[in-house]
Amino acid sequence: MTLRFYTHPIYLEHLTPEGHPERPDRLRAIEKALEHEVFAGLERVEAPEGDPDTILYAHPQSHLDRIHAAIPEEGIARVDADTAVSPKSWQAALTALGAANAAVDDVFEGRADNVFVAARPPGHHAEKDRAMGFCLFNNAAIAARHAQRKHGAERVAVIDWDVHHGNGTQDIFWDDASVLYCSTHQMPLYPGTGAKHETGAGTIVNAPLSPGDGSAAFREAFRTRVLKSLDEFAPDLIVISAGFDAHHRDPLAEINLTEDDFDWATGELMERAGRFCDDRLVSLLEGGYDLQGLAVSVATHIRRMMKG
Repeated sequence: MTLRFYTHPIYLEHLTPEGHPERPDRLRAIEKALEHEVFAGLERVEAPEGDPDTILYAHPQSHLDRIHAAIPEEGIARVDADTAVSPKSWQAALTALGAANAAVDDVFEGRADNVFVAARPPGHHAEKDRAMGFCLFNNAAIAARHAQRKHGAERVAVIDWDVHHGNGTQDIFWDDASVLYCSTHQMPLYPGTGAKHETGAGTIVNAPLSPGDGSAAFREAFRTRVLKSLDEFAPDLIVISAGFDAHHRDPLAEINLTEDDFDWATGELMERAGRFCDDRLVSLLEGGYDLQGLAVSVATHIRRMMKG
């Protein structure tokens, strides 16, 4: 399999307050893990800065303007209680969505079978007109819309295994039957959404897990709700909101997965990508706040994507 890996030094310059879990060291830990010789063949590409107009694929102009105006000239400013911005955050956010869109271009134009984007800030909590949960713009939603607008994709699936429900992605695609959004997540937990009865236009599929659940419960939910829905939907592209905070080491939740669970889930999604969408799969980093758990999980995820 041809796998591309996007990142950029600008992501390290999106600064958050001391002690904040969503910190630059997350990407440093990933880069360190990828120094292993098994990743020598990984095609590493510097992420391009995105077009601000593509933000409007998922958000109104007022949201774009509000975030742009919130960027401070120096220091750190708060967008909400959890979400911070610093002088380079605008460029980092544009480069995050630029990488997501470039990844979509790669898989549709034949430069790669699949792509992993290691970017900050993350995106899946960003609703249509609200930044929250460490997220400014919804990178996965923008990438899905980009696939539809530029490449004519009729059906895009966004699969979210972050331990926190992707309320933003659900909000953006709530009444859009052309996008399947499936999420496994801990419930109850921030942001409080993601119950099974939340179905939107029929293409919102939530598979909540209980605190303390581990591999067996995760895999059962993934098989019976996520994969079943994906098989019925038959997408033209699969986008993963790849959060790794369901790992048992993570401090922000109480789901007890291991890197083997992410390996298994990656393999299942790659099988569907091969069956339905000519191997087209784009994976975007979301959460994961224990550096060791994050690093080993991302390395396992990428290794599976490389092997096919």
